[in-house]
Amino acid sequence: MLSMFNLETKKKILNSTELFVLDMDGTFYLENDILDGSLDFLEAVKRAGKRYIFFTNNSSTSSEEYIKKLAKMNCHIISDMIMTSGDVMIKFLQTEYPGKSVYLLGTEPLRTSFVNAGINLYDAENGVSSDGRKANRPDIVVVGFDKTLTYETLTNACTYIREGAIFLATHLDINCPVKNGFIPDCGAICAAIELSTGVKPRFVGKPFKETVDMIVASTGISADKISFVGDRIYTDVATGVNNGAMGVLVLTGETKKDDIPASKVQPDAVFDSIKEMGEMLSD
Repeated sequence: MLSMFNLETKKKILNSTELFVLDMDGTFYLENDILDGSLDFLEAVKRAGKRYIFFTNNSSTSSEEYIKKLAKMNCHIISDMIMTSGDVMIKFLQTEYPGKSVYLLGTEPLRTSFVNAGINLYDAENGVSSDGRKANRPDIVVVGFDKTLTYETLTNACTYIREGAIFLATHLDINCPVKNGFIPDCGAICAAIELSTGVKPRFVGKPFKETVDMIVASTGISADKISFVGDRIYTDVATGVNNGAMGVLVLTGETKKDDIPASKVQPDAVFDSIKEMGEMLSD
């Protein structure tokens, strides 16, 4: 365990990384406040001739909205420098279930992203999908980080899954960090559905292979040259460790230093923050 805190290990990880895949909430910012040293880290990455992109499991907001949010923090990026678990789900549906009807538990930005991508959404009230096909249930239920969740939509999802709809979810994060603690995330919603239906969902965001495959395909950088940086061991770090890339933990969000020994997944390196990463990268 001590090696992940070792200065030599940290420098080796930084030097061998060509692409840093940065988590956002709890890593780069906390809610609407950028974390100290975040912009300095991005400059250090550029000076070192390396690249970075953002990836968040938070599917409650679209990539376009995240770009606007980052711009308010004086971090200006373009669309190919950010991905969400919602984007991975869209790609997964297009590849694995083209044309299938989808009942979505998600916010309006996620719904808009699905519509713009041509996903065939199911309207529970009228029993019809967006391609005009009528049916008693959709082919698939997709659960995202739905901050607009109601008892009715939760009940609908459970009913459809019991009746045979495929159960998919954007990401398995249980809690989302906020200033005063945490709020229930997609994983918590899925836990309620699973308990009610007895059916486990398939997740596609971090830490699963679909996320790594999408990033490798879009950037052209091999997995062994990519570091996934974030504040959660079971998502951010596990994405790298379990899929041929590297997993770097920062202690500015959910995971605390005392949580590390009991974790099944062990980080390749642990930093206090990306500020420390930037300072070490600049040395």
